Amino acid sequence: MPFEHVWLSGELVHAPDVEGLAVVLRPAGSPFAQSRDLRVARELQQAGFATLLLNLLTAYEEARDPDARFNVPQMANRVVAALDWIGHQPPLAGLGVGLVASDTASGAAIRAGWKAGDRLSAIVCRAGRPDLAGLTPLNTLAVPLRMVVGSDDPHAGTIRQACEHLRCPHDWHVLPGASDEFREPGAIEHFGQLAAAWLRDKLPAPGPVEQRIHDGTAAAPTSGGSAEQSPPPHPL
Repeated sequence: MPFEHVWLSGELVHAPDVEGLAVVLRPAGSPFAQSRDLRVARELQQAGFATLLLNLLTAYEEARDPDARFNVPQMANRVVAALDWIGHQPPLAGLGVGLVASDTASGAAIRAGWKAGDRLSAIVCRAGRPDLAGLTPLNTLAVPLRMVVGSDDPHAGTIRQACEHLRCPHDWHVLPGASDEFREPGAIEHFGQLAAAWLRDKLPAPGPVEQRIHDGTAAAPTSGGSAEQSPPPHPL
């Protein structure tokens, strides 16, 4: 997916009869294989959603600067660019869109929702750093948000303080026995189920498949789609 002078990698899984599109955000440029975000995407697919698993950094950025994932304003701008791209894809344009994020991408998701809330219906955060979104985005976000934290997350207090600034519809879920990284057996799958339930409740129902096909907003199932098949590497 093109953004200014870089290419962002993503993996799209879509079918004509999905309930909506879940964009799973990663503050990384590393491969998706074996990642917890990929497992979240699979839970969402099983719940009937199309998914776009999206890296908000390039592999070069991640390797060059370990702190790149803390550049939340830059990542938020990339989320907004992804929403623009989604709006121009015929198979996706008619679907309600939700963001699912973790780590510092939680802050990027909130900031993107603040900037482009008219293109979003829901946000789900798996703990992370919502505080990095900034006070104004937290105070003025209008997109419904669900926050899921582990009972053993040492940062739960900081996350709670950030969420106290929210004025949008929101709720707070605690997963018993889960840490901040949700590595415990079943924890990431439970999060995926909570995310799917929130999206199902908040995303608008898609129109009939036949009508979307007629309008050009539905297509045959695809997997692993991208904006460009072979994007050229670009040094920063």
